[in-house]
Parts: sequence; C-alpha cells; structure tokens
Amino acid sequence: MALQKAHNEHKVLLVLVVKKDSPLCNRIIKDQLMNQMYIEQINKKMISVMVTYEGSANYPIEMYYTTAFPALFFVDTKTETFIREPLYGEKIKSNILKKTINLF
Repeated sequence: MALQKAHNEHKVLLVLVVKKDSPLCNRIIKDQLMNQMYIEQINKKMISVMVTYEGSANYPIEMYYTTAFPALFFVDTKTETFIREPLYGEKIKSNILKKTINLF
C-alpha cells in the first residue's frame, strides 16, 4: 500500500526494516528518526513505512534482500529501484539523512 501511495503522490518511498526487540533498532528510531527537524521534510517528500522482522516466515526476505537490521532504503517508485545505497545500523545518522532528504 505504501508503494502505491508513493507512486500516486510522486514521492520517494522510505522503508525502514527493523528487528523486533532490537536495542540498536530502538535506539536508531529514537535518536535519528523521532523529534528531528528533518522529519517534516521527510513527510513532505516521502512516504515512509516501517517493516518489522520477527524471524518468521511472514517477512519476505526478498523484499529488500537484507538480514541486517535496522536497514533504511530510499526507493524510486517509478522504477522500484534504490535511489541511493541503503543505510544499515550505525550508518543511519542525522547528517546522512539530512543530505539524502535534500536530494529530493
């Protein structure tokens, strides 16, 4: 649904894949994605979705070919390809997010 909404609104799809009960995932969400000045820009330019991996068959691993968590993807909805290299774990930082958001 998020992919279709992003496509309809001509926005980038931002996908955050997290692992349930992961201290690193929780810290990245809290420190880099909550209450940040650039969240308003993300909401203007992107459709965001968070996918939770729970170690079960309900997570389609081929969805973004990752077993590293957290993982952050920026997807072009027209081609369904990555706009930039995905960010993993500690590489999800405010300065990188700001630079990426300004590309759109």
